[in-house]
Amino acid sequence: MTEPAADLRPIARGEAASTRPLDAQRDPAFHDFTLRPELLGALAELGFEIPTPIQAAAIGPGLAGRDVLGRAQTGTGKTAAFALPILNALDLAAGHVQALVLAPTRELALQVAEAIHDLAKHLGPVGVLPIYGGEPIGRQLMRLEGRVRVVVGTPGRVLDHLRRGSLRLDRVRFVVLDEADEMLRMGFLEDVEAILATAPAERQTSLFSATLPDEIAHVARRHLRDPVTIALQSSTRTVSTVEQRYVVVEPHARLEAIARLLETLDVGASLVFARTRAGCAELAELLESRGFASEAMHGDMAQSARQSVIRRLKNGQLRLVVATDVAARGLDVESIGLVINAELPDEPEVYVHRIGRTGRAGRSGLSILLLTPRQERRLRDLERFTGQRLTHMPLPSARDVWSARIGRFISAVDRTREEGPTAAFAPIVERLLAPKDGVDTDPKAVLAALACLAWGDRPQPSEPPSEPRREPPPERPRPPLPPLRPEGPHPPASERGGGGGGAPKGRPKRESQPVTDVHAPMPKTGPHKDAPRPPPADVPLPEGERATLSLGVGRRNGVRPGDIVGAIANEAGVPGQSIGAIVLNDNYSLVDVPTASVRAILERMKRSMICGRFLNIRVLEGGGLEPPPRSGRKAPGGGSRPPRR
Repeated sequence: MTEPAADLRPIARGEAASTRPLDAQRDPAFHDFTLRPELLGALAELGFEIPTPIQAAAIGPGLAGRDVLGRAQTGTGKTAAFALPILNALDLAAGHVQALVLAPTRELALQVAEAIHDLAKHLGPVGVLPIYGGEPIGRQLMRLEGRVRVVVGTPGRVLDHLRRGSLRLDRVRFVVLDEADEMLRMGFLEDVEAILATAPAERQTSLFSATLPDEIAHVARRHLRDPVTIALQSSTRTVSTVEQRYVVVEPHARLEAIARLLETLDVGASLVFARTRAGCAELAELLESRGFASEAMHGDMAQSARQSVIRRLKNGQLRLVVATDVAARGLDVESIGLVINAELPDEPEVYVHRIGRTGRAGRSGLSILLLTPRQERRLRDLERFTGQRLTHMPLPSARDVWSARIGRFISAVDRTREEGPTAAFAPIVERLLAPKDGVDTDPKAVLAALACLAWGDRPQPSEPPSEPRREPPPERPRPPLPPLRPEGPHPPASERGGGGGGAPKGRPKRESQPVTDVHAPMPKTGPHKDAPRPPPADVPLPEGERATLSLGVGRRNGVRPGDIVGAIANEAGVPGQSIGAIVLNDNYSLVDVPTASVRAILERMKRSMICGRFLNIRVLEGGGLEPPPRSGRKAPGGGSRPPRR
């Protein structure tokens, strides 16, 4: 059993000597601390009045010269908690490096440096320099020759400068380890130890971490002197301002699910997390092809390119970024209102840091996790780790997407009518409404023509056919979540039994919804060949307006919903908008069509092929499309076989 690093009790308000007596009847304010007037002025200009809990607890000990060991969730305002005491004590007459902040990633180093620069803007040229890998070292060498008082860097590049002799820590008074658990996870622990060994022993050291595993506790015991330990009392590891939901979809339907969520949710800028660099670039490209202006951000990109993406995101020029975990640390953009996890992360800590990119510093945010039906047991593990429930949400339907598109268009027209320079177009409108050949012009027809021009090349806004929606079963009573697990290395997913199928006890097993690709193109089919069997015999058609056809091609053959729609529309003459839901399985597909079109489809497509395979079309019993039963006999590839007639 590892000895705890220190007494993890929250310090009392007003405990530090440098804090004025606080009124117990109100929350503390920044002016309750003995901060320089320039810092108070910068805080007021930035809109900060009331400290966050970690700031209220850490600023006082920092001003009093105490070492601080702080444990708090990501997004709680830790930067100001250590930056304000450092800036308050800087010797502005001395030009050497007085403070070093270590951060695990380039993005976090840049964010921290920018935050310190904003807080110090009324102190004069403080000299805050971020140093990190991926930037030409010559530029950093030139900057280090100037008057730099605060260095914010990643461990690897800081150690590189120490070995070159371009950075000296012999007169450093403050050292901060920010996001220490992430530095441990990324393998920087040895570098951190080497850096701390070069700093003066009488320095003031602060360590902040979302979790305190044994290795971090060991670093604290070795390098912190009688620290004031701050552990924010919380029943969860995620901030309460982030609403957490999950959607159950089949793996092949992830792209369509993400597209529908982005179409129907209006929550500001969005951040989609992918597992790998290749998957990140591919997902960004696919979303771009569907009309979403998106950018990828991953480790293979040059640092200048990644900074450009972040800058455009902050300026509002970019609304969607697809990123790997390289962006899960240090990306603090106020406009991010939605985080989508395209896949369940292997480690729950990664999930916590990802969703911490929204709902920061008291702002609200939304997080959505995409799960496959086999991953619901791991969802329960995730809930136990975070101490917070995730709410199930149904995937938006094609009708929801259609309604959202029309709503955005109408809102844009209303904004233009109220705010745009419409007066200049009044003469044009009068000419459009003037009688033509002595016949009055219908204003509705003119408006419809203008709307058609404004709509552009996008697919026409015709109302989609109804899509079957499988509502989730009612929630069964679930036992309360146990207390948060003690800090320590988390076992890998393989050891947690997360790969097994089925839902755990107490959670109903949810069916993933069939997803019709509402964005799919309608290409023509390939060359036809003679079918190896005679045309289908005349079969009785199901009652009702809709029928379900089974086609002998599926995902293993590379078929897409657009291929099926294009084949039926081109070969059988069935209008594409009348073709309903499509369910792709491994070895076959199900498609919903009008009953009146079944005979034409059977007759005209008896020799048709898609992706090099004959369709072998059969009519299933029943009316509209229902997903195949999950308990059916398994096909060799793992999919359920369609029911036999």
